Amino acid sequence: MEIMKTTQTNLRHAEWLSAEEMHIVSKEWLSELNFIKDEHLFFEDLVTHFTSQLIASDKFSDSKEIVDAINRSEKHNNKLIEAVKMHENELEIMVDGIDQKEAEKAYTKEHQDLVIGIKDFLKEYKSLKTQLFDIIKNIKKEDKRSHLLDRE
Repeated sequence: MEIMKTTQTNLRHAEWLSAEEMHIVSKEWLSELNFIKDEHLFFEDLVTHFTSQLIASDKFSDSKEIVDAINRSEKHNNKLIEAVKMHENELEIMVDGIDQKEAEKAYTKEHQDLVIGIKDFLKEYKSLKTQLFDIIKNIKKEDKRSHLLDRE
């Protein structure tokens, strides 16, 4: 219930954001989404590095699902980056000095939709990262155990 209240408050707050504030928020989104884009590359390298262990593990189906989730996340992230860039390009509607109530209202609504979409994406992304790192952590623990057993 708290999430719903927060979202509604954020949406009402977005209605009152100035063009400059929306511009700043959009720039922050782009920065965060571009960072995530780099992290996706890191995840792909990580998966490549641990491919043999992922395949050999008894949790292969979990590993395959996480790889699929990374790919879906990457595509979703790219779509969000494009949506934010387009949103940024349309900011002129808010600052051109021409009174266009409907267009300005539509822009604000689009901004609100992006607030929700990006917030949902970031929540899913955090979960994905946690799952991936748990899988890799377990592989590393197994490697360590097997090396210790080999020494004995």
